[in-house]
Amino acid sequence: MSIQTRPPAASDNPNVLAVKHMAFAVKDAEAALDAYARFLCVPADTKIIEYQKSRNRVALFNLGGIEYQLCQSMDPGGRFDAWIKERGGEGLHHICYAVDDIDKALAHAQKHGARLRGCKGCGGVMGSHPHPEGYVAFLDNDAGGIEIEFMQVYTAEELKKYEQVKGI
Repeated sequence: MSIQTRPPAASDNPNVLAVKHMAFAVKDAEAALDAYARFLCVPADTKIIEYQKSRNRVALFNLGGIEYQLCQSMDPGGRFDAWIKERGGEGLHHICYAVDDIDKALAHAQKHGARLRGCKGCGGVMGSHPHPEGYVAFLDNDAGGIEIEFMQVYTAEELKKYEQVKGI
């Protein structure tokens, strides 16, 4: 039996503040939303938003203080459709972690072997870049089969500056 050690807590700690959202890859956002409405009392009138830039349909709602995203590709072979086919079914696609300093979080992850993944919603942009709610970046490494996203949520001043960043 081998004992595996984790890297010690260090001054470069990514300082995860909270789970910002969890995104689920689904074949049919309406059907998935219906199940959440029936089983967990998510409002049945929750809107499904179509994001033309990334070609996804997304149902957004909060449950237990966490934002859920039920994500359906609008095109065959799209980001979530390809993931479902590769994995053999629907499921938890990624968890977005709110951090206080995205550059520090990325440096920490890379120091411990992570590679950056291009943002598929933004045409492959690598590393930290503006999104509608904050600066985001994705790791190319899964953790237990789940993609990792970091988000540094905008300050009030940054939100005004980046309010033109629409869609994903």
